[in-house]
Amino acid sequence: MRIPRSRSDMEDLVPGGRDGRRMLLVSLTDKAGSGLWYGTAALYYTYVAGLAPHEIGLLLGVAGAVGVAGTPVAGRIADRVPLTRLLPAVHALRAAAAVGILLTGAFWLLLPVAALGSLGDRSASVLTKLYAARVAGPDRVRYQALQRTVVNIGFGIGGLAAAVALAIGTPTAYRAMLVGDALSFAGAALLVLRCAEPPSLARVVAGAPAATAGQPPRPTTPAVSPWRDRGYLAFTATESLLFLDDTALNIGLPLWIATATVAPHSLVALLLVLNNVLVVLFQVRLSRLADDVRRAAASLPLLGVAFLVAGGAMAVSTADSPGTAAVALVVATTAFTAAEIVHAAISWELSIALAPGRSQGAYLGVHGLAQSAQRSAGPVLMTSAVMAAGPLGWLGLGAGLAAVSVGQRTLVRRRMDRMDRMDGPGTPKAPGTPSVTVTVSGGDYGK
Repeated sequence: MRIPRSRSDMEDLVPGGRDGRRMLLVSLTDKAGSGLWYGTAALYYTYVAGLAPHEIGLLLGVAGAVGVAGTPVAGRIADRVPLTRLLPAVHALRAAAAVGILLTGAFWLLLPVAALGSLGDRSASVLTKLYAARVAGPDRVRYQALQRTVVNIGFGIGGLAAAVALAIGTPTAYRAMLVGDALSFAGAALLVLRCAEPPSLARVVAGAPAATAGQPPRPTTPAVSPWRDRGYLAFTATESLLFLDDTALNIGLPLWIATATVAPHSLVALLLVLNNVLVVLFQVRLSRLADDVRRAAASLPLLGVAFLVAGGAMAVSTADSPGTAAVALVVATTAFTAAEIVHAAISWELSIALAPGRSQGAYLGVHGLAQSAQRSAGPVLMTSAVMAAGPLGWLGLGAGLAAVSVGQRTLVRRRMDRMDRMDGPGTPKAPGTPSVTVTVSGGDYGK
């Protein structure tokens, strides 16, 4: 990633101008606080709130289930309410939830407070994505790559601070991490309030009257529901499987090292650092794989190759030699990280390019369910199916996800062909261009 040497260089590097740069600062502030809490949450609930393990599991499970509703609800509201008003409100909700957790240790009070926090977390995720897509316009893929880099830096900062709290190990240290989490959300809300509302990437009929200065084009067709769009729902279903790299890295890999390999347990932390470093170094560079929707679809087999290599390496890691196991685990981590990087860029582009502009918020909200579903069902699938089957389970996971990536390429290409035919000849096809395309029924795209 090129290092900017002047203000002009910075403006060239970050799409979206001043507001694009501010939103990156919002992401950095948000994720630094999240890194504080994610690193200490389980121990906070244990040593400060005094909850039993089964209570912590139920608390996190219910919160995660409630959070699933955040993406479609927030996306639907975002089609009607300015993002620069809605997103600060969501960050304020997250800050209030963090304060609520700080002020009580009773399980039945923590349950609704944690659920509201989870709802805010998932809502903030889709709203930030929507703002980035609108402010960056045709450069949204590059912007997303920059944002993911910043997000990983933020998590790294928060994680280092959380490590300090864990080393101190006192209730005061844990409470300080939660206070930092709340302050990060409050800071993010204030930063968003300083941003201008971006134009909506609505699709309009060719030849429609030009928009007035400073205003986005006015769509001439009614909004459509993603819940009636079979094609987009099928795409979202495949996405929920392709997001499994997250569970494989954060749950499957540590548990596999601890229970099925002779590699030292200390390798877990080093492999997670490797994942973070690789994302920071290569997310921007590999974003070119998805700089238009056709190229994004064509890049999906690369995702399949990465999953195949990762699954094979995890199977090999059961070797009796600690050295062989360690090398295999490094290869698996690198391959899963490559899948993460490639899929992040491709998923971003396709989720937006396949959505009718007038209903973009609602569509992105539905797409957000893929990651929420993976976070809910992924751990169960990883532990009860993949790991339970041993090396063959990892081989099956790699082959299965490779097949899903190829199937998604076919699905996306068919949908884009239909969209091109509906748009008609002479219509510009560059993704991200908020002009001269035709919005039709989502159900028609999905046939």
